[in-house]
Amino acid sequence: MEHALTSDPAICPPLDIWASIIIVNYNAKRFLQATIDSVAAQTNIPFELILVDNGSSDGSLDNLRTDHIENFRLMDLKENAGFARGNNIAAKAARGKWIALLNPDAIAAPDWLHQFKLATEAFPNTMMFGGATIDMTDPSKLDGAGDCYFFLGIPWRGGYSRARAELPGIGECFSPCGASALFDRETFLDIGGFDERYFCYGEDVEIGFRLRLEGHRCIFWPACQAAHYGSGITGVASEFAVFHGTRNRLWMFLKDMPPLALILLLPGHIAISLALLARGCMVGRGGPTWRGLKAGILGIRAVWGDRIKTQKRRTVSSLTLLKAMSWKWSLVRNRKPDVRPVAPEAIEKAKPDEA
Repeated sequence: MEHALTSDPAICPPLDIWASIIIVNYNAKRFLQATIDSVAAQTNIPFELILVDNGSSDGSLDNLRTDHIENFRLMDLKENAGFARGNNIAAKAARGKWIALLNPDAIAAPDWLHQFKLATEAFPNTMMFGGATIDMTDPSKLDGAGDCYFFLGIPWRGGYSRARAELPGIGECFSPCGASALFDRETFLDIGGFDERYFCYGEDVEIGFRLRLEGHRCIFWPACQAAHYGSGITGVASEFAVFHGTRNRLWMFLKDMPPLALILLLPGHIAISLALLARGCMVGRGGPTWRGLKAGILGIRAVWGDRIKTQKRRTVSSLTLLKAMSWKWSLVRNRKPDVRPVAPEAIEKAKPDEA
């Protein structure tokens, strides 16, 4: 994957908008109109909506109403290019300073984009933000509160299926969840966007990892909320999800972990990967777990080429990066969020609009 994606100003003339909202859709017809309607209801913030359709076969685009959105563009790719590539294509064509990602099975609160804007004002030097997602089928539960990364190479969605009362306050998480995320567009493009080799699953943590290698951090903003039908398209533990999650987890560890940390932690990563394979066999997911590991190993040579480029751009120490990771296995096992405290003055600045 090459760095420094660029957009053509002749194709993308300037537009007075703050953010480009990107929805990448694949066969999410039963959710999509409600998702678009929630975007149309956003208050006070000038935006454009870019809908990328990955060759849906369920009639997602049939009778889809978008006339209530002033700045709307459809990118019909005619094929399933994956979540990562679909977002990259839209980001290159986007005309906002910020790109706001929203899943096609998520319903944004009316002040979703406004809250993201408040976050950027409270943390003006931050280039990526994560919002909270609430379980659409059970609003008493969280769907996600920032993505986390265990130091031995296990990413997870913090707070998944935990009680909504456990929603953390404003703080720093490892990376945003792609279901509801905000990136500075130029920063996103400069680092190369999502790794398209991933197709889907884990690409949001991986780009957060790379941005952290270059000294960026991610702020979790709990007042920015969307209801999410988690894995409403691919299934929570489908073979597709298990295969891609397993393969991409290995690639992320090998590509992004700094050299010294990679040497020290690789035995632990191998051990935990084998333990997860054994667990997969016990719960009926051994096949896709093994295939994911095999595909990950077969792809190491290509990933290693990306690793060389990624590590050349690194500006922070291994210790700084490791401190941003989670070190308690209990957090992983219980899918708890890991949101760290931030400067009190930023929280005070946020209070008037956060309720």
